Amino acid sequence: MDKDSAAKRVTELREQLHYHNHRYYVLADPVASDAEYDRLLRELEDTEKIFPELVVPDSPTQRVGAPREEGIGFQAARHLVPMLSIEDAFDEAEFLDFDRRAREGLELDEVEYAGEPKFDGISMSLTYERGLLVRGVTRGDGSVGDDVTENIRTIKTIPLRLLGAGRPVPALIEIRGEVIIGTEDFRKLNEERLRDGETPFANPRNMTSGAVRQLDPVQTAARRLNFIGWGIGGSEGIEFTTHWEIVVALKQWGFQVFKEAQVCKGSDEAIQYYRRISSLREDLPFQIDGVVFKVNSLSGQARLGTKTRQPRWLVAYKFPALQEITQLQNVKFQVGRTGIITPVAELEPVPIGGVTVSRATLHTEELIRQKGVRIGDWVLIERAGDVIPKVVGPIEDRRTGKEKTIRMPKRCPRCNTLLEKEGAYYYCPNFACPAQLKGHLLHMVSKRAINIEGLGEEMVDQLMRENIIKSPADLFYLKKEQLVGLERWGEKSAQNLMDQLEQNKSVEFERFLYAMGIHGVGEFVARVLAENFSSLEELMLADEIRLMEIDGIGPKVAHSIIEFFKRKENQVTLSRIFDSGVKIVQPEIKVKSADEKFLAGRTFVFTGGLEKYSRDEAANLVMKYGGKPTGSVSSKTDFVVCGKDAGSKLDKANKLGIKILEEKEFEELLAGKSI
Repeated sequence: MDKDSAAKRVTELREQLHYHNHRYYVLADPVASDAEYDRLLRELEDTEKIFPELVVPDSPTQRVGAPREEGIGFQAARHLVPMLSIEDAFDEAEFLDFDRRAREGLELDEVEYAGEPKFDGISMSLTYERGLLVRGVTRGDGSVGDDVTENIRTIKTIPLRLLGAGRPVPALIEIRGEVIIGTEDFRKLNEERLRDGETPFANPRNMTSGAVRQLDPVQTAARRLNFIGWGIGGSEGIEFTTHWEIVVALKQWGFQVFKEAQVCKGSDEAIQYYRRISSLREDLPFQIDGVVFKVNSLSGQARLGTKTRQPRWLVAYKFPALQEITQLQNVKFQVGRTGIITPVAELEPVPIGGVTVSRATLHTEELIRQKGVRIGDWVLIERAGDVIPKVVGPIEDRRTGKEKTIRMPKRCPRCNTLLEKEGAYYYCPNFACPAQLKGHLLHMVSKRAINIEGLGEEMVDQLMRENIIKSPADLFYLKKEQLVGLERWGEKSAQNLMDQLEQNKSVEFERFLYAMGIHGVGEFVARVLAENFSSLEELMLADEIRLMEIDGIGPKVAHSIIEFFKRKENQVTLSRIFDSGVKIVQPEIKVKSADEKFLAGRTFVFTGGLEKYSRDEAANLVMKYGGKPTGSVSSKTDFVVCGKDAGSKLDKANKLGIKILEEKEFEELLAGKSI
């Protein structure tokens, strides 16, 4: 593969991985199996190793964890020690390669490992001060997560106070572990959802993630969650020498730990342990998808250290996927919450790994064509125990000639709007499409959009079931009398929502653009658009050439913006929103004191990857002290902050003679030092 071909391929892979990350972690509506995701990520990693010059800061390979979902009603909280991701090994050879690197790094003939299952739940960090539970935080992006303390307090396997059974209680400690649901409880919950006409959860992780983010802790308690401890983060007042000592301490402090966890002396014992746990897999009361091996010595862990996104001292040795053959009877086209059209295969039901599979994702038109699968084919189905089943490919020898070609629809199956295509995916651009309504509403009311507190997923579901909300615009026409008398709504809660809606009818331009959920317009692009257009009317009149003149906006995003505003359905929805009294206003710079105005009047542009801050964090700091972050370099720019792999913005800044700041200099400037 030459460099040009590689550049094209890594762009495609990043787009697909970003999409799958968003579907899985933000929308809780995954369309790819873990095996498919792992294959894409592995291909990207391998290609970037061959062509390191193609690595960019926002590549999925450079990400520590998934983007933190802005859970409505939850505060952000920072972990004392980052929760990093885990390297995967998919066969014995890859595990032995990990073992070789560990032995070489520690200069040992044999490494002792602590082994335990890779649980199918969500990672959680619990902070205890002087033995009392004070905070529960989701993993989030690895550094910052959602504070879900009140919800996790309802999980009975989480001690509210650490026991002191033969083990001193430290002054401060982060307990790490997994929130999970039992296999039988998960099955019963999905049966209830099917009876109620609701979509079943894709997997236990999907369900657990939503459960810990419920606004009402009672709803979390009803999900019958469990917590299994597997490690610690930051701590004060206690020291350990091995990971196994930590496992023993967790049990003594009152946590549930995996009974079959084991210390393995060398790779041979580790492989034997892996095979034993694999044989127990279907008999366990919860789902697992592999075994995690950690270098047992904590000093050894410290010596091996970490890579950009993964520690070098642990690995997840994944179980092989489970497969079966069945017949593909039909294909339905599902409209997701973001408008993405996903072809779903309807199958002759077949048991795979203890679960009866009757549907499987076909992902995209391109993958259908690559696999050559047709309606009526006998197909190989794959399931890894914890993922959405997928069609691996057809059994061509069993074809009869009656099979039919699968064709993507030209119009939305729900609202009949002409579909658009973005990369490999077709999507419905209608802002008021019924299939997208819930996703649009939850996005629109989120903190960084219009910020309507207290309107969570269950309430949106209820308002949609009652036919009170049929379009995003209907939110701003709600009346108190429509709510009072509904389940969980009283005079006070109804009035609180009315007050929230009224208080937030004045929306800053960039927040309004972000709230609209235009494909490709995230927070950064929304900010750039707001900086380059004085009003929504001016933006709506812009053509693609004008949009692409703006640094940071390419042809795909420009086309998406044009198409969004061109759609008659979207024009009607926007008109109704403005007719309700919603107004776009210019932002005000808010500072806490006169001392914080020292960047007033200064304009900043960021280029390249910063080590300490994300782009949003750096931009927020500039605004906090009175400055203005922008997306493009011009003669009016005061500073260009330059990180790793800076691009064309740095070249333009040099040509214009603009002051260039490295990240350290930027920090010194924020500290009040003159540059």
